[in-house]
Amino acid sequence: MPEETTTIDYVMEAASGPHFSGLRLDGLRLSSPPSSSTSSPAHRSSSSNFSAITDSNAPKQPFVIGVSGGTASGKTTVCDMIIQQLHDHRVVLVNQDSFYRGLTSEESERVHEYNFDHPDAFDTEQLLDCIIQLKCGHPFQVPIYDFKKHRRSSDSFRLVNASDVIILEGILVFHDPRVRNLMNMKIFVDTDADVRLARRIRRDTVERGRDINSVLEQYAKFVKPAFDDFVLPSKKYADVIIPRGGDNHVAIDLIVQHIRTKLGQHDLCKIYPNVYVIQSTFQIRGMHTLIRDREISKHDFVFYSDRLIRLVVEHGLGHLPFTEKQVVTPTGSVYTGVDFCKKLCGVSIVRSGESMENALRACCKGIKIGKILIHRDGDNGKQLIYEKLPKDISERHVLLLDPVLATGNSANQAIELLIQKGVPESHIIFLNLISAPEGIHCVCKRFPSLKIVTSEIDVALNEEFRVIPGMGEFGDRYFGTDD
Repeated sequence: MPEETTTIDYVMEAASGPHFSGLRLDGLRLSSPPSSSTSSPAHRSSSSNFSAITDSNAPKQPFVIGVSGGTASGKTTVCDMIIQQLHDHRVVLVNQDSFYRGLTSEESERVHEYNFDHPDAFDTEQLLDCIIQLKCGHPFQVPIYDFKKHRRSSDSFRLVNASDVIILEGILVFHDPRVRNLMNMKIFVDTDADVRLARRIRRDTVERGRDINSVLEQYAKFVKPAFDDFVLPSKKYADVIIPRGGDNHVAIDLIVQHIRTKLGQHDLCKIYPNVYVIQSTFQIRGMHTLIRDREISKHDFVFYSDRLIRLVVEHGLGHLPFTEKQVVTPTGSVYTGVDFCKKLCGVSIVRSGESMENALRACCKGIKIGKILIHRDGDNGKQLIYEKLPKDISERHVLLLDPVLATGNSANQAIELLIQKGVPESHIIFLNLISAPEGIHCVCKRFPSLKIVTSEIDVALNEEFRVIPGMGEFGDRYFGTDD
């Protein structure tokens, strides 16, 4: 698919600092799969699987980053720095160099005349298949290329597993539009030509066993012309251009911040700005893994549930209004901080919501907590059985507690009751451990001004209106009344 080039691209290229030319997020959708006759059934199957994922509530797509630039421009250094800063996410690096075509016997005999910097030197079809497979969540066997023999290893591969972030690095990763369109972010590392030549000499002599004369001859004959013909023209496709490569810490910090924002956003958060999912870490994922395991003991289930609930409560408290306050420290200095919201109460939806009360009391000393009991009968049971709320609840901000948001029907009735009692909709913060997309749609469409804070959004509800993958009947498991 041809891409537009406007004068703004060239204006941005002329700027001296790191700059953003508008992140092209069209990589979230798959371009037309390769029509090559060599496409395998597995390849076609992976493409259709990818389309199915984008249309369902399946786990999120990995974030694909393309990193291009001239030879020895510092692309690998930039990739390593991004990976180091994204240490709490699964990140995989795929090098375009791994997809060099193996030389034939005739080409090997005349290796000094072979242009390794030309697009035809790479197996782009296999590279494309690799990225599609990884985006589908499938592992891929990346070939291992021997730069001294100029051949691929026939009996060994590097197994690359699906990850949160896929970084594709190489001089010509922007050349083919099919590969380019799979990327969510495109980075061009821009480094002075003299610096790149010095680095290439050092790299090829030390790491690839070549002599200086052959390196200089190859650079003049192939590398520089290929850069001018193929690499530099692809610069206009970049979303971010980094001068000075790995030395530009400001640009890399900005990139990592953007990636974290994209990784932390569930698709529903883009639809409903009042939905907040606490930032996922390996600790949080680990605790979810434990409490979702049906074989876990009751003691461990309660322990790790309490830890997660505490995190959700703390995050919810962060959405309350604060006022500035100055205090004098023991050193006699003045510290300017904030004062907590004084008018606050909790309301638990009996009985699962009662499991969240201890965490709220631990965070807010002496807080008043009301209760609402709503009878559930399948998906249509909305009869109110019992309510006991603070008399001045209309003057307070309310933290509504229920660990699982499923259909949203019970939550809607509880919220409707609070509004009838005079609580402004915008003063209600609904706290959950897990939420189903159907429940979020149900609540947010009816009450767009309240806030929902959850630790994870699950895939969907099943035909029995249970959250999938879910964690079963939370109240029974927490209070020990399950079978």
